[in-house]
Amino acid sequence: MRVDFYHLTRDPAEKLVPMLAGKSLDMGKKVLLLAQEEARCVGLSTALWGDEPASFLAHDYAGSVGQADQPILISDQCEPANGAPYIIISDGQWRNGALAFERAFFLFAADQIDHARTVWRELSAREDVTPRYWKQDGGRWVEGP
Repeated sequence: MRVDFYHLTRDPAEKLVPMLAGKSLDMGKKVLLLAQEEARCVGLSTALWGDEPASFLAHDYAGSVGQADQPILISDQCEPANGAPYIIISDGQWRNGALAFERAFFLFAADQIDHARTVWRELSAREDVTPRYWKQDGGRWVEGP
């Protein structure tokens, strides 16, 4: 499995999540979007609405009536009720349940870098995980060393 580490140095998760989710959907992959706090879940939902109607990414919250049909499901649990093979961990708190997915996107802020480094070391030691590190370079994301 692949784990992409995204170090949020300039933009918050709400700016990156729509791009990651949109690209995932373009590849035909449903997404489980993970966040622990309700306020962050609401912020992510707002970000998925986009600035224009054409940029809307269909989504809903875990526990909703049509959750199995949602291309993006926002949850606080690593349980893909929508059958998502991809997971975006938007709050910087790694959950080992993400290892059950085909691909994970792990977003973390500067104040979470020690935790991210620990997770990187643990995952790098596993033969079944390929970690990749991404950082912002101006307004775009580049793979780092």
